[in-house]
Amino acid sequence: MGAMTFASHSGRGVALVALASILWGTTGTAQSLGAGALSPFWVGAAQLAVASLFFALVQAVARGAAAPRPAATPPPHVPPGLWLLASAGVAGYSITFYAGVRLTGVGVGTAVAIGSSPIWAGLIQALLLRAPPSPLWWLGTAVSVAGGVAMVLSKGAAVALSWTGLALCLGAGLWYASYALVNKRLVAAYAPGQVNQRVFTGAALLACPLAWALAGAPQWSPAALAVVVYLGIVVSGLAYVAFSHGLRSISGATGVTLTLIEPVAAFVLAVLIVGEQQPLVAWCGLSLVMLGLMGVIRAELRPTAFRAPRESAAA
Repeated sequence: MGAMTFASHSGRGVALVALASILWGTTGTAQSLGAGALSPFWVGAAQLAVASLFFALVQAVARGAAAPRPAATPPPHVPPGLWLLASAGVAGYSITFYAGVRLTGVGVGTAVAIGSSPIWAGLIQALLLRAPPSPLWWLGTAVSVAGGVAMVLSKGAAVALSWTGLALCLGAGLWYASYALVNKRLVAAYAPGQVNQRVFTGAALLACPLAWALAGAPQWSPAALAVVVYLGIVVSGLAYVAFSHGLRSISGATGVTLTLIEPVAAFVLAVLIVGEQQPLVAWCGLSLVMLGLMGVIRAELRPTAFRAPRESAAA
C-alpha cells in the first residue's frame, strides 16, 4: 500500500515537471513570432521581471482568498544564501545561455546547455548531497541526452568552434541544475508560490542590470512586448508553478532530466505549427529521448531508488 501511494505521489510529480517542460518547449516558437530588435539578453531579463510580477499577483490573490487559519508551526530554517543561490541560478542561466548561444549558434548552444544540465544535477546530487542516482537513472539520462543532441544537431548546421561559447553553455547547464536542486530544498520548507515570488524577484534584480551592461537600453516594439509577456506569464510563470510543485515529490536530478522533454515539445511544434520537415536522424533522436525518459521515470518510481528523504536529510 505504501509503495502504491509513493508511486502515485511521484507520478504526479513527474506529470507536473513534464507539463512545465512542454511549456518551456514553446519558447522557440514564441520567439520566432518576432521579438524585433530587442536584444536576447533583454528578452531573458524582461521575462524574469514579468514572471516576478506574475508571481506577486498570484500571491496577493491567494492571500486575499485564503480563509484565516490558526498559527501554524514555523517552517524549517533555510539559510539566506540558498535564496540568493536559487535567484542567481535562474538569472545566471538566462544570461549565460543567451551569451553562449550567440557565440556557438542555436543548435550547439542548446544541445550543450540542455544536455549538460542533467549530468551536472546527477554529479551534484551524488558528490555533494550524498544521494547518488541509480544505474538505471544514469543509463536513461545518457540515452535521453544523446537523443536530445541528435535532435538539435540533426539539421547539419555548421559548428562554430568557440570555446568561450561552449564554456558559457556548460555554465548555463550548471546554473540551471544548481537552481533545480536548491529549489527542491526551498519548496520542501515553503509554499511553491512563495518560493517562486522570492526567487524570480531576486533573479530579475540580478539580470536586468546585467542586460543593461551587456546590451544597453532595450529596444521595445509591440511584437517584442507581446513575446516577453508570453514568456514571463506562461514559460516562466505557469511552467515554474508546475515545476516547483512537481519537485516536492521527485528528486531534483530527475526533475532536471525530465526537462529534456523541452526539445521534444519544440520538435513537435516545429512540425505541426511551423511545418518544418525533420530528417530521419531527428526522429531517431526523438525516439531515444523518449526511451531514456522512460528509464528515468521507472527509476524514480522505484521505492528503492534514490529518494527525496535521503536527499533532504543530506542537504
